[in-house]
Amino acid sequence: MTVLSIRYESESDNAKSGSRTTPDYKNWMPKGMVLGMACTAAVFLLLGIVTLLTPISEPVKKIMIPILFVITAIFIFISFWMLLMYRAFSYDGKRKMSKQIIEGVAAYINIPDGGKGLDVGCGSGALTIACAKKNPNSLWTGIDRWGKEYASFNKKLCESNAEAEGVSNVSFMQGNALKLPFENETFDAVTSNYVYHNIPSNNRQEILLETLRTLKKGGSFAIHDIMSKAKYGEMKSFVEKLKSMGYSEVKLVDTTNGMFMSKWESTWMGLSGSAILMGRK
Repeated sequence: MTVLSIRYESESDNAKSGSRTTPDYKNWMPKGMVLGMACTAAVFLLLGIVTLLTPISEPVKKIMIPILFVITAIFIFISFWMLLMYRAFSYDGKRKMSKQIIEGVAAYINIPDGGKGLDVGCGSGALTIACAKKNPNSLWTGIDRWGKEYASFNKKLCESNAEAEGVSNVSFMQGNALKLPFENETFDAVTSNYVYHNIPSNNRQEILLETLRTLKKGGSFAIHDIMSKAKYGEMKSFVEKLKSMGYSEVKLVDTTNGMFMSKWESTWMGLSGSAILMGRK
C-alpha cells in the first residue's frame, strides 16, 4: 500500500489537470435508486391507465386496475421516502446528516503520532479522511469491497476526495470485512460507519471481533452501526464479553437520542438502534 502523494496546486493548475477542488462523498441514498423507484411507479401508473382505457372485459378490469394502482401507490410512497432520505443525507443540503455522523464518529478517534488507523467499509473515503485530518501525524487505511450496490463508490473516488481535501496520510485498498488482510494487532485505532448491518450474516458480533483482531493492545475503537437486537443480537452481553476478554472503557453509546439524529428521524429513516461501540483493547 502506498500513501497518497498530494501536490498542492493553484486553481488554474487544477483546471488544467481536471482534478477536483472539492470532495464528492456521494450520497448514502444513491440518486439512481431514487430515480429507478420513481420510474417504476410511473410504469405501473401507465399500465393502470392503459388497462383502464383498453377494451377488455369488465371482470378483468375490476381485478387488474385496483392491483396496478395499489402497486403504483406503494412505489410512489417508497420513492417519496427515498427522496427524503436523499435530501437528509446530502452533503449539499440543509440537514447534512451524513456529514454530521462522519465528523461525530471521527471525533472519538485519537491515536499517537506515527500510529496507524483502519476504516472498514470506507465507501467514498469520508470517514477515513476525517480521521486522517483529525490525526495528521498518523497513517490511515480505508478498505472496502466497493460492490455493485454502490457502483459510484470506488478506490479512485476515495483518492480523488483525499486530494481535494489536501490529505496525504491515507491509502485505500479493496478487501473483505469478513476476512481482513491484516495481521493481528496491526492498527492503533479501528473505526467503521454503517457497514456491518449490510453484510449478510447470522453473527455480526463475529464481524466485530474480526475487526478488533487487527487492533493493537491499548488501541481504541469506535464502530457506528445499526446495532439493534434483530441485526446484532444482545449487544449488552457482547460489551461484557469484550470486558472479560481484557478490553477496557467499553460502552455502547446511543446515537439516536439527539447525538446524530432524533428518535423520530431514526424511526422514519429505518436507523433505529444506531449506536457507537467504543472502547480500548
